[in-house]
Amino acid sequence: MLTKILSMASVGLKSERVEVEVNVAEKGFPGFSIVGLSGKSVDETRERVKTAIINSDIEFPTAKITVNLAPADLTKDGSAYDLPVAMGIITAIGEINLPKDKAYFYGELSLDGSLHHTKGVFLLALLAKEEGIKNIFVPRMSANEASVIEGVNVYPVDNLKSLIRHLRGEKMIDALKPIDIAEILNDITPEFDFSEILGQNQAKRALEIAAAGGHNIFMMGPPGSGKTMLARAMAGILPNLTEKESLEVTKIYSLTGNIPPGGSLIRQRPFRAPHHTTSQIGLIGGGSSPHPGEISLAHRGVLFCDEFPEFNRNALEALRQPLEDGHVCISRAAGSITFPAQFMLVAAANPCPCGHLGDPKKECKCSAHQILNYQKKLSGPIMDRIDLHLTVPAVDVNNLMIDKEKASGEKSMEIKKRVNEARKIQSERFKKLSHIHSNSDMRNSHLKEFAKLSDEANLLLKQAVNKFALSARSYFRLIKVSRTIADLDKSEIIKEFHVAEALQYRTRELS
Repeated sequence: MLTKILSMASVGLKSERVEVEVNVAEKGFPGFSIVGLSGKSVDETRERVKTAIINSDIEFPTAKITVNLAPADLTKDGSAYDLPVAMGIITAIGEINLPKDKAYFYGELSLDGSLHHTKGVFLLALLAKEEGIKNIFVPRMSANEASVIEGVNVYPVDNLKSLIRHLRGEKMIDALKPIDIAEILNDITPEFDFSEILGQNQAKRALEIAAAGGHNIFMMGPPGSGKTMLARAMAGILPNLTEKESLEVTKIYSLTGNIPPGGSLIRQRPFRAPHHTTSQIGLIGGGSSPHPGEISLAHRGVLFCDEFPEFNRNALEALRQPLEDGHVCISRAAGSITFPAQFMLVAAANPCPCGHLGDPKKECKCSAHQILNYQKKLSGPIMDRIDLHLTVPAVDVNNLMIDKEKASGEKSMEIKKRVNEARKIQSERFKKLSHIHSNSDMRNSHLKEFAKLSDEANLLLKQAVNKFALSARSYFRLIKVSRTIADLDKSEIIKEFHVAEALQYRTRELS
């Protein structure tokens, strides 16, 4: 008997319908084969499905079983085909009848018939909504991912036995109650608060500007100056994810299996901090079956690269295109896949290998050759794509030994209010341009309309370009940063002191 079960395959962030065709034939030698361009993990489905069916008190057929995953020219990989294959076999031998309404089945089986947490359920719910299919059967531990999608009935399945009883009408599985996205997109307490960081007022101001305009920032300073803590505290001043942004991020995290069991929508902006030994594929994405890298996992959030010069040179150079375009295109012989990568880069580095170059209290032990080689690891084109360059000095120990009453600085929530106000100004400014969310997203062609300078500001900018020989890219990025400073100042026109402050954050070029 032949039966067909609906499931899904992911090609990048795009979902494709897969028809799992199961034929159980009494004639022919007993066997169990899976065809349809399946990967290694799909081939292992045979053993998991057979054992799970037997342990669910269903007699496994002694027959020739052929499973075809259609369309045959679409690569399928992963363990999510366990459940549809099992349902196809159980239906084909007459143990159950499929529901009258079309439904998707998706999930990895354990040998005892229970269902494991399976990545990609959020993408399945989006596909079901797109195709007008109202019912999906998925593992209970993954079901919350799909419950935020309106118009889709999500049935959380514990094991094969409970699903069989449901389809027989013996004991029904209740669909999950839909979750309102607006109810879960609320404020989250940050890991670090700016009030905990003593001193470094210029660095805090620079991070506020970066957060307000979505700008990339580079911090250089000796060990222990607070670069890492500043970067981690930045997550607490970023605007909350919008509903659209949250859905974008959740798609990526569902695809990569980064949503924990029982988890749902991603509520806070991502903060990714890959180790400097991360490979190019780990950072950018790729592989024989292309998957998102750290830059895509940081989409709509922050990518923090500590010890920036220690990263693989090829990996750093591969950041160029994503920093400009907001996405990365990975091409393989089978085709090209594009992953979103619109992130804020926060990079940190020591001034030299020992970290004490320029420190008035500690002597640098590096030779001139070592210092030159260390600093040359960061190419001009990469540094040119970073909007704010900042020197973070060592904190004077005497400033740390102060009264508790004087120790608390401005709290992150207070800074966040100013950031949100600046972002609202930008949202209103770019409301007719759906692809622009912040000042950093502006193309050069937009600056004439949205970044009007006063005569004094224009003169100062020209003088700076001529004196310091700024590149064209640096010139335009300088205007964007000035636009953000003006937004924080609630000024429609970019004034001279806005440009003057922006120039302070190009220290690498002005030195």
